[in-house]
Amino acid sequence: MHTQMSNFEVLFTEGHARRGRLKLAHGVIETPVFMPVGTYGAVKTLTPTDLENAGTQILLGNTYHLYLRPGLEVLGAFGGLHKFMNWQRPILTDSGGFQVFSLGQNRKISEDGVVFRSHLSGDKIELTPEKAAEIQRVIGSDIAMVLDECVALPATQEQLDQAVLRSYRWADRFLKEPRLKGQQIFGIFQGGTDIELRKKSLGLTLELPVDGIAIGGLSVGESHDEMIAVLEGVAPHLPPKLPHYLMGVGTPLDILEAVNQGVDMFDCVLPTRNARNGGLFTSDGLLNIRNQSHKLDDKPIDLECSCETCRGYSRGYLRHLFLTKEILGCRLATVHNVHYYHRLMLGIRSSLEAGTFRSFYEQWKPRLRAAYASEKSTDSVFGSGAQQE
Repeated sequence: MHTQMSNFEVLFTEGHARRGRLKLAHGVIETPVFMPVGTYGAVKTLTPTDLENAGTQILLGNTYHLYLRPGLEVLGAFGGLHKFMNWQRPILTDSGGFQVFSLGQNRKISEDGVVFRSHLSGDKIELTPEKAAEIQRVIGSDIAMVLDECVALPATQEQLDQAVLRSYRWADRFLKEPRLKGQQIFGIFQGGTDIELRKKSLGLTLELPVDGIAIGGLSVGESHDEMIAVLEGVAPHLPPKLPHYLMGVGTPLDILEAVNQGVDMFDCVLPTRNARNGGLFTSDGLLNIRNQSHKLDDKPIDLECSCETCRGYSRGYLRHLFLTKEILGCRLATVHNVHYYHRLMLGIRSSLEAGTFRSFYEQWKPRLRAAYASEKSTDSVFGSGAQQE
């Protein structure tokens, strides 16, 4: 029961890994793709031109936060988020489910939806599948995510079972709502680290007329190895004709491993959040620009990088900007980190086109594991990518 299969085309495969092309209302996306997080309709410190120059094809916006600010009245008056923020390329919006899940005891879940208090005003707000669909219609996103129930791991079997069934029922209600012309809707399957429950949730979700499938409920407390085990368990069962999206993931190593298991789309706050904390991704690992060792260093962040920051600025200057709390430091660091992630994705796509992904994977897996798997060199939290930006 898929409505728009022709919008996604798989061009090359190698094992489970895929090189694809997704046609959306505001443009064509080459996959595998990484989506920078623009929670409030902005990727922190970057203009749309900065993002385009770095290679950004598609952004992620946050339904929950955009609903609270600027709100539907403003977004509607401006004709949607694309016009409001001057971004001409595609946008994916999450459903708000993860943000509500993050509120913990400050929310109440029922079959109708979720009732919670605004973290801004304290006002009581109800988020239902129908409301989530309405908000994303007004935002005008190219891809809208159904409302699901996300469960923190570890969780009881009862909690996981309930989340799977409720997510299915909520998705069914969401999909019965009017659809914005050209807007694609992705379903989300849950199940924690229980492979059989994951397969059940996936089967239920695929009974619905979805345009893509998202793997939800990962990067919420489980280890890297547990996450990869889940992906290995579900990879053979993912629908070959739909795009596969792993929500809120992750580190460069997470992404490489997930592509190897057939994932096409990613989002994560790590490149932008780490940048603002002085954590810079390089070919040799994560670099803390505040370190004394960079004081007199005239080299760029990464000799292998061609971004605006690496072409024009030294480590010594960037360190100076961070020590003096100059905002320019955050912007230059973010430009670099976003470019790094897009360069990684370009390398993956190129290897799939050339039929050399297996050798790319075997070359980069130990390199990324050594560089990033247990990185402790910045003040930011490095690991779970599903945190709020």
